[in-house]
Amino acid sequence: MTVAAAQRGTTTVSDKAVRKIAERVAAEAVSVSVPGAGAAKGSATVRGRRADVAVDVALRYPTPLPGAVRALQKHVTDRTHRLTGLDIAAVRIAVTALIPVPAAAKSVAPRNHSAPASAEPVVVSRTPLRWWSRRRLPMGLLTLAAAVACGALAFDLILVHTAHRPAALWRTHTLNWLSGHGPGEPSVVIGAGVLAVLGLLMIALALTPGRRGLLTLASPSPRLRAAVDRGAVAVLVRDAVGDTQGIGRVRVRVRRRTVAVRARLAFGDRAVARRRVESAAGRALEGCGLLRVPRLRVRVRPEAAWDPETEEGGGGVGHPVAVTADGRALEGANR
Repeated sequence: MTVAAAQRGTTTVSDKAVRKIAERVAAEAVSVSVPGAGAAKGSATVRGRRADVAVDVALRYPTPLPGAVRALQKHVTDRTHRLTGLDIAAVRIAVTALIPVPAAAKSVAPRNHSAPASAEPVVVSRTPLRWWSRRRLPMGLLTLAAAVACGALAFDLILVHTAHRPAALWRTHTLNWLSGHGPGEPSVVIGAGVLAVLGLLMIALALTPGRRGLLTLASPSPRLRAAVDRGAVAVLVRDAVGDTQGIGRVRVRVRRRTVAVRARLAFGDRAVARRRVESAAGRALEGCGLLRVPRLRVRVRPEAAWDPETEEGGGGVGHPVAVTADGRALEGANR
């Protein structure tokens, strides 16, 4: 006897199970490119036969991020659908770190699930310039407070009109207190001030993106959204500037519209070093593929033991310069 499908029961896949599967699937692709790296964390929401998935990953550097994220998004969608049987409506990939590949590993071409597709022109999509936050905690608290207040009032009204019970004490006391206190009393003024501050806070949360630590990347597809952390951009710019000849300590601060580079010059001409720093930092920013490249501000200051006459052919690497306590080079030290 054949039993109908409806009588055999149903299979339900929980949000937690889908989240773990998506994390493992993302780790499969990412760990091939970056040994030891994988999905940092993820989330999933299941609605019937559909699921929304979000995964945070770390990718290797250098990697064309739009193509790599697009390939990783397709991989997570296909594998999660095949393992869970659910229709994956949307997969959001967030790149939280860029890990440089060791020199020894660069010579070996590993099998890369997140390899970018063939070179194609980057078309600026309608992706917003700022990465907006979902505001889950404020929205959750606001929804909980509204649900408790409206539920308590509705429950009391139902009891009054159906069971013919007197109104709840909290409701009668509140009405009596409001009828006996005017607008000029300190308690009313304080309460109104607190409500005004909460209202301004809610307006600020509604009008501001919130996730200031993310910079949006240029996307070749309107349906693909990608972002990179400011800290990762700062590390890339700092490493690029640190490789410049004559530069010692480097400090980089990445903001939403500007990138400030503060470098210390150990030897060489200051104007030449500044041009080299600007060129290296500009190439690093262009390589990030940002939707809006921030303005670059460079400041190069000499070290206490700076030798302006030391260049590539003189007292560069392998030709140390003897320096006195006041920063002057000893006569004949470069000879």
